[in-house]
Amino acid sequence: MARIETILLATDASTASQAAENEAIDLAARLGGRLIVLSVVSGAPSVRTSRELAVEAIVQRARAGGASATGLTWAGDAGESIVEASESEAADLIVVGTHERGTVGRLFLGSVSDHVVRHARCPVMVVRPTRVVAPA
Repeated sequence: MARIETILLATDASTASQAAENEAIDLAARLGGRLIVLSVVSGAPSVRTSRELAVEAIVQRARAGGASATGLTWAGDAGESIVEASESEAADLIVVGTHERGTVGRLFLGSVSDHVVRHARCPVMVVRPTRVVAPA
């Protein structure tokens, strides 16, 4: 098995992505690898600005956790951009979250994680969101 030196974390900075963020940060710190935090945006400049701030916060959290981390914000289609970024950054592993849409949701809305799994040239770890059960 090849050594994992570069981990690409693809995040939309949503609550559903937090579990993937935590997993990628932990892996990068434990393996001594490089973490690249990528967020892909389309839309208004204000969305890009807020996403850049979110990426920087994740990078700082990763560094505080002992990982070597950098951030990228790309514009375009999320699935295609993640695959392209993984190739340009020579990622050994891609970590993505999932919104856990059902089959019908994927048919109508598509799925970024499904696209990445089908098209990436390196292994992909899909992390489900953590569910917190409130006490009764």
